Amino acid sequence: MLATLVIVFREVLEAALVIGIVMAATRGVPRRTGWVAGGILGGILGACLVAGFAETIAQAAAGMGQELFNAAILFLAVAMLGWHNVWMGRHGRELAAEANALGRAVLSGARPLYALAIVVGMAVLREGSEIVLFLYGIAASLQSGAAAMLLGGVLGVLCGSAVGALLYFGLLRIPMRYLFAATSGLILLLAAGMAAQGASFLVQADLLPALSQQLWDTSFLVSDGSIPGRILHALFGYVAEPSGIQALFWVGTIAVIGGLMRLNAAPAAPPAESRRLAATPPRPAE
Repeated sequence: MLATLVIVFREVLEAALVIGIVMAATRGVPRRTGWVAGGILGGILGACLVAGFAETIAQAAAGMGQELFNAAILFLAVAMLGWHNVWMGRHGRELAAEANALGRAVLSGARPLYALAIVVGMAVLREGSEIVLFLYGIAASLQSGAAAMLLGGVLGVLCGSAVGALLYFGLLRIPMRYLFAATSGLILLLAAGMAAQGASFLVQADLLPALSQQLWDTSFLVSDGSIPGRILHALFGYVAEPSGIQALFWVGTIAVIGGLMRLNAAPAAPPAESRRLAATPPRPAE
């Protein structure tokens, strides 16, 4: 549930920020709410379509062997999580600036109203499609029940939407770089845990050597079946008795994705620009 909550929260928050910026930049434009709402609905329907195709592909590929299929899903999710962290670290500020520029263009009449629906719809579709893939990875790595994942997803949507709304109405003033840095760190740990679990599936399929069946045993401190153990496993793939290949994949994932995040990090914005981008849109006029 925690892994689902973290990922859904992050994706929903990103979409909510784009929506908030567009809404703030188009205050006073007639019918803007209807177009934005239409874009949100279209994006959600598109994400549901992606989920339907993903389910069809999963059923078709299930015959390749459950371990191999689970490993493929996990490594695909790891790649997407890593790309997401690296790309957003570099281009997140640009997305915010582009959304703001679009809002001003619509306000001035230079762009049609339906452009709002397109941009908002694409943002919701992008984040929703990523959620679908990530949840498949979580289901494969944690073998969570549907009820727990549903609860985590609902909480993630509610929390992401609430934070986005608070930022839009100016009720929550925190530097966005801190919020995204914290969630990026959690997502990096989630990706490392998924990679380790994927390696374990490949060992079960006799495609990788275990290297060592048990590097250490910390079950006397935190067992896998305990509540703290499950929480730690959900957050960063904790295993009380990891094999050598699991530890190698966990450390390797942290090193590769973390290194790429550092190499591709956007240069620090000047103080004035940083304050402007971090500040929340002003409260809409009554």
